[in-house]
Amino acid sequence: MKTYLYRGTPVLGFAAYSGSGKTTLIRKLIPEMISRGIHPAIVKHAHHDFDIDYPGKDSFELRKAGAKQVLVGSDQRWAMVVETPSSGEAEFTDFLARLDLNHTNVILVEGFRHVRFPKIEVYRQELKRDLFYLEDNSIIAVATDCTAAIDGEIPVIELDRTDKLADFIVDYCRAAVDQV
Repeated sequence: MKTYLYRGTPVLGFAAYSGSGKTTLIRKLIPEMISRGIHPAIVKHAHHDFDIDYPGKDSFELRKAGAKQVLVGSDQRWAMVVETPSSGEAEFTDFLARLDLNHTNVILVEGFRHVRFPKIEVYRQELKRDLFYLEDNSIIAVATDCTAAIDGEIPVIELDRTDKLADFIVDYCRAAVDQV
């Protein structure tokens, strides 16, 4: 199995067309993985200007006033928004470098489809789109609602079987760590 480690932590992506349900799938996978002792960090790529805040919130107003970094924290969580110069697309490793890996067993990545690292393709037949794995050898498995659409060259997991997908990810993590 092809694997990728970032500073000793396995990295595994999810690739699919918009509307395929990547976020929904990852959200369902998180408790399955935690129940197996795997604690994921998530990197989600956005293709556009976005806000995690909204007008009227202090952090939003401070950023809009010109602060380049705004860190909001409490006893339960913290978040930081950093304004960056528009110099093109950020590098994948720039995002990985910002993660605290102390309590993480795997980094799950949503997006960065064109970056070469191991990914699971999320395929929904109703979207009638081409399969990525046919042209992209970094796809190591397909999670789909139509297993008959995949020819079996790579592992195929039913999309609604998050338990089986979590098992696959646990095996991926073991294989990645074992190769060190």
